[in-house]
Amino acid sequence: MKTGDLRLIVLFVFLCYSTFAEAQSKFTLNGEVIDATSGEALAGASIAVYDTPHGAVSNTYGFYSLTLRRNNYKIVVSNAGYEDVVQEIELSEDKKINFSLSRKNNQVQEVTVRSRNKADIAQSNKEQIDLKQLESLPVLFGEKDVLKTIQLFPGISTISEGSSGFSVRGGSFDQNLILLDEAPLYSASHVLGFFSVMNSDALKDVALYKGGIPAEYGGRASSVLNISMKDGNNKNFSVSGGIGLVSSRLTLEGPIGKDERTSFIISGRRSYADLLAKSAGFIGNETTSYFYDLNAKINHKIDENNRIFLSGYFGKDDFGYEDMATNWSNKTATLRWNHIWNSQMFSNTSLIYSNYDYGFNISGEAAMKSGIVDYGLKHDFMFYKSPRNTMKFGLSTTYHTFNPGELVVENAAANSEKLIEQKQGLESALYFSNVRKLSNKFLLDYGLRLSMFNQFGQGWQNSYSLENTKTDSTWFGSGELMQTYFEYEPRFSFNYQVNDNNSMKVSYNRMVQYMHLLSNSTSGQPTDAWYPSTNNIKPLIVSQVAFGYTRQIKKGAWEFSLESYYKDLDNVTDYEDGTDILLNQDIEAQILSGDGRGYGVEVNLKKNTGRFTGWISYTLSRTENKIDGLNSYDWYPSRYDKTHDVAVVGKYRLSGRLSLSANWIFYTGNAVTFPSAQYTFDGQTWPYYSERNGYRMPDYHRLDLNLHVDGNKNKRFQSSWDISLYNAYNRFNAYKITFSESDSVSGTNEATKLSLFGAVPSVTWNFKF
Repeated sequence: MKTGDLRLIVLFVFLCYSTFAEAQSKFTLNGEVIDATSGEALAGASIAVYDTPHGAVSNTYGFYSLTLRRNNYKIVVSNAGYEDVVQEIELSEDKKINFSLSRKNNQVQEVTVRSRNKADIAQSNKEQIDLKQLESLPVLFGEKDVLKTIQLFPGISTISEGSSGFSVRGGSFDQNLILLDEAPLYSASHVLGFFSVMNSDALKDVALYKGGIPAEYGGRASSVLNISMKDGNNKNFSVSGGIGLVSSRLTLEGPIGKDERTSFIISGRRSYADLLAKSAGFIGNETTSYFYDLNAKINHKIDENNRIFLSGYFGKDDFGYEDMATNWSNKTATLRWNHIWNSQMFSNTSLIYSNYDYGFNISGEAAMKSGIVDYGLKHDFMFYKSPRNTMKFGLSTTYHTFNPGELVVENAAANSEKLIEQKQGLESALYFSNVRKLSNKFLLDYGLRLSMFNQFGQGWQNSYSLENTKTDSTWFGSGELMQTYFEYEPRFSFNYQVNDNNSMKVSYNRMVQYMHLLSNSTSGQPTDAWYPSTNNIKPLIVSQVAFGYTRQIKKGAWEFSLESYYKDLDNVTDYEDGTDILLNQDIEAQILSGDGRGYGVEVNLKKNTGRFTGWISYTLSRTENKIDGLNSYDWYPSRYDKTHDVAVVGKYRLSGRLSLSANWIFYTGNAVTFPSAQYTFDGQTWPYYSERNGYRMPDYHRLDLNLHVDGNKNKRFQSSWDISLYNAYNRFNAYKITFSESDSVSGTNEATKLSLFGAVPSVTWNFKF
């Protein structure tokens, strides 16, 4: 063990000891924070004790706890977009008080970007996504999309034109942990990446971590996107939805019974371009082209201390023409049990299922299949020891079944052939974390995650020489242990509140990723296959240090933030030149590993209040790899390296019913490998590649516009229109560049640019009653 590693563990043990040695306060105030209209639990609400530095923040399920000395207190409860609630209490015994917040009615002064306050200092590493922003921001085809919205934040970039896939601080898109009600989503997009699987009407809360990631999260190396579905309105039945050019959506929610203890929500979305095209005669019945989503959830309050939730998601894409068809789908299910042990202890237990599968059929005679299936268990505890001390601890375990590539041939002796053997793995973790307020200005958030990955049989374990020749193969039976990795993942975050307007933070993360995505594309395709760490492929380990500064201007009307980071990567992977991953039985021999590094500066300026709101974000970054066997063992840019990334977002409320919003986006083109010359051998011309990712795609920029019109509102019915123009000045940005031999000049190559979109108008009508 390294000396530096030992010092970290000693420091962690000392902090744990001092945490448990702290004296306990006398009485506890606890309860829930909910939406007054729907009864939905409000996560991230601030519960502040007026004229004191004490406070708490509600968890994902709306639960809060504050332990204080005997006294009279004024409690101020607030949440973005809601009216504050102020209540005076006499705390002479343990008390349970639930707070109901009502939405603000003053839309002219609406706050669209959440500003930070003192009670939120513990969440300074979390980017809270305001789902109200989605209603008016312009997006491709008018489809509200949370994954495209987060790409407008600093440090987060799209991976290709129009794609919902995203890169965080130069990491690949498979390094992002996307959770939907705690279930992992392995492919979060429809239509080859142009739409995300997130139906925004079904979502309640979205939080993104890209630095200072809490110890409760693991398994990915770059970021965590934690998405919670709505619980369902337990007070009134409601219907909402929208009709757009590409798809329509419908959401039903309401109470079950009259005691407000049980509620449900079901939300569906389907594209219908294929139906319109067939009815107009543009395509025949032999063509299919559609996607759909279905979100469903039911929750039941057993008693004051117990609540259960059952939620699920199912989404599918189906595309086919004559004798060829492709389809892929996501299925998730989560069963959760919330339990309040006492006024200070809260726990959540989850059973999780996730299934991603892909299929490609040819003439009904042969099909290729791949996918991944997870069965998981999580048990999490939160202990609110005092206003200065909140602890989290728990365990998780997930059993993965990987199917990287299977060929099914009908009417053949061997009906199914595992071209890449199915693999099994068990990923487990224990964690402890503590948010400790050391003083009124200094806060420490630290934790330790111990993770382990076991690969099991049945299957072959192969060894390869440097020349990729198979040197040894060992057979392992079903359930036999093939490979074990054990890693520790310390997490530290320090926050210093200089004064009411200025704060600073520093964080350190060590993240371990035991799963890898086999992909030859940067945009994320359904043919990409997940693969576990094996004896030949070690887990990716990323250590990240980040420094940040935030300044509130004019009492929070403006907010300026600056953050820098450095990432060190071990066992980063790339492919040998010419590798084809599709159904490659010896793919492990062609995956090379080495070192990586990433560093950058992120700047963000927000305007939070008034008729005009929005933000400007800028990222200056670099991401590089150094792998033996590639690029003469010299540093080269990764596929997701972008030097400059700019997003300008503005919204202007013209009146109580009209608002105009715009996005302008610019970024440096992705690093790509282009042929630098060509040569002739045996009468054929071949391209010559001199360096890995030594060229750049052209710089990208576009302007999007949206006009949002609210209809006349009454108690029973609400409606709105969104009229959008994507890529308003009709710039044909390069999506792909290919090279082929010139028809006019023999012996030379010429480049051909492929562009996907010019200007794209769209209209969407939204309703609720």
